[in-house]
Amino acid sequence: MGAVHVAPTGKKCVMNTQLPSLWLIVPCYNEGSSGGDCLRLTAPQFLEELDLLIENGKVAPDSRILFVDDGSTDDTWKIICDLSASGPRYAGISLSRNYGHQSALLAGLMEARGRCDICITLDRDGQDDIRTTERMVDAYEEGSDVVCGVRSSREADGAFKRATAEGFYHILEKLGADVVFNHADYRLLSSRALEGLAQFSESNLYLRGLVPLVGFPSTTVEYERHEREAGKSHYPLRKMISLAVDGVTSLSVKPIRIITALGIVFSALSFVAIVWAIVSALLGHTVAGWASTICVVGFIGGLQLLCLGVIGEYVGKIYVEAKRRPRFIVAERTGEASSEKRGAHAA
Repeated sequence: MGAVHVAPTGKKCVMNTQLPSLWLIVPCYNEGSSGGDCLRLTAPQFLEELDLLIENGKVAPDSRILFVDDGSTDDTWKIICDLSASGPRYAGISLSRNYGHQSALLAGLMEARGRCDICITLDRDGQDDIRTTERMVDAYEEGSDVVCGVRSSREADGAFKRATAEGFYHILEKLGADVVFNHADYRLLSSRALEGLAQFSESNLYLRGLVPLVGFPSTTVEYERHEREAGKSHYPLRKMISLAVDGVTSLSVKPIRIITALGIVFSALSFVAIVWAIVSALLGHTVAGWASTICVVGFIGGLQLLCLGVIGEYVGKIYVEAKRRPRFIVAERTGEASSEKRGAHAA
């Protein structure tokens, strides 16, 4: 691995005596026959770019590509094993069941921890421009421990997805979360950034929000997102909403504070309404108002249920965190990876 020196100021200085070892981490779920043989199409592209980086003297020859099978139900794991057997730059791990995209990413990061100088996470379908990795490595050499790939535009998205995605980032920003606008999970992390990330132990993972909390020098590089090589998105609207809820509740307590503010406002309005009702009754101005009563009761009841739902979401997160269940369990590893990390199976 490349030599890294931490200066007294806390800034990283990469010594040029040795090239950094790079791991590309690619989470996979049903990317085999049921996913249009996505891996068979994109894996050679990843390898070609990695070989080019090695040939150009950007990264060390022991760099590799790590595929993380997130409990696929098709032949994805067999394809990963075949790739691993075809050359030393391919490796893979298989999780014991489907844990979700964020946990699969974390599993790959923790597998790479202590075994490389830098790692880059990217999608398996070729939408993340693999050629951007060279600029990420250059940014690392210039002193950045975290390099986030940021989409240069969202013109390829439909109007609904573009509006909801950008709106979500703006909402997170308003809630006080430190996130990078238009950044998904295409990023480079240095070895010390990985060590910092390993100290975060929450089960409710939202890596786009956790990585900025690690600190260390960071930067962004822009890239153009391509059309999917094969397969289909594993993030339908339901999962996108779930990810958004996890992002908000994992990074900010402002929704709870908003509920508190609403409670104060409506308590004050209710007090004013009670005074008005009493005064009106004493003056004999009251008129039977069934419709208005129903509207007020319905509105207050709906608001209360909404507030209880938000509170319940946080209570549920506390419940899951208190159990301290493993965020993933590694069931199998390919070839060399199996012999190197035989003892570590869960995290």
